[in-house]
Amino acid sequence: MVTLEQIKLAQQRIKGVAARTPLIRYFPPAEKRVTQSRSLEAKVPVKFTRGELWLKPESLQPIGSFKLRGAYNTIVSLSDEERRRGVISYSSGNHAQGVAYAARAVGAKAIIVMPRNASRTKMESTAALGAEIVTVGPASAERMKKAEDLAGKHGYTIVAPYNDEHIIAGQGTVGLEIVEDCTGVDLVLVPVGGGGLISGVATAIKLSGSHVKVIGVEPELANDAQQSLRKGRIVQLAAERVSSTLADGLRTQSVGPINFEHIQQFVDDIVTVTEDEIRAAMRKLALNARIVAEPSGAVTFAAWLFHAGELPESKQTVAVISGGNLEPQLLAQVLTDEAAGEHTS
Repeated sequence: MVTLEQIKLAQQRIKGVAARTPLIRYFPPAEKRVTQSRSLEAKVPVKFTRGELWLKPESLQPIGSFKLRGAYNTIVSLSDEERRRGVISYSSGNHAQGVAYAARAVGAKAIIVMPRNASRTKMESTAALGAEIVTVGPASAERMKKAEDLAGKHGYTIVAPYNDEHIIAGQGTVGLEIVEDCTGVDLVLVPVGGGGLISGVATAIKLSGSHVKVIGVEPELANDAQQSLRKGRIVQLAAERVSSTLADGLRTQSVGPINFEHIQQFVDDIVTVTEDEIRAAMRKLALNARIVAEPSGAVTFAAWLFHAGELPESKQTVAVISGGNLEPQLLAQVLTDEAAGEHTS
């Protein structure tokens, strides 16, 4: 299990490389009358009666997501010989950019295995950071196997996207910042994919002696973590199912074993959101909070908007907006798509 000391060490390592992202207060636009679509109307609280909401935009990181924290903490922990041989990882996009950025910072070669259906924006950004890209099919298990095969053949060191203690410690710095910057926080909402971010955030918060509730959020179409937590064992979903969610950063088929151990120990619950709710949350973040969030980053805000009844009572909530790397065409569609569930007048 990751210790608080490991997370504090990671905080020192990433200082000056990863940004210490701010907490931004969300002010609902009370002066506007918003009519919800019939499919979403029943779930939306008329007023924000559960205290303040603060957004932590990891989209402000140099690579546009939180992934730089864990990737850099892992790569700087490697020996000189390991860095000389190069690193390899597997990712649908954000971790790919984190590894590429961190490897470039220390002068190491980076190879990234990505799915062919990965976001073009994320793939191009990864290549622009100097990484060599290898493409495979959509299954997360396929990406992992290809990376392991290449590592065995060429001697590369694998930088896992989530199932690694250095990764967890690096992502845990998000949790340290939250408890340091918002002393009255009592609820934290965190996106869940493979489990690296939520296991790190929850571990940092709970080991700091805080009584804050930590709730994970994932798409209904990729709810493996919710099922795993409730069944007490890791549940793996079909690649075809998880690939259908708009939240490409959360398309993992299962959480990692190391992550699951931390989730069971420190996470209070996991809730899910629909695809329409994710789109609506993205639109509200852009128009009302002036934050561009990718679908994976918007799931926490979607939970706040549409699933208040499933969340603990709170006076101060922090929603982690995990990233902002999305295709311009998708952003344009979300901002104009009436199917997102909002008509502002």
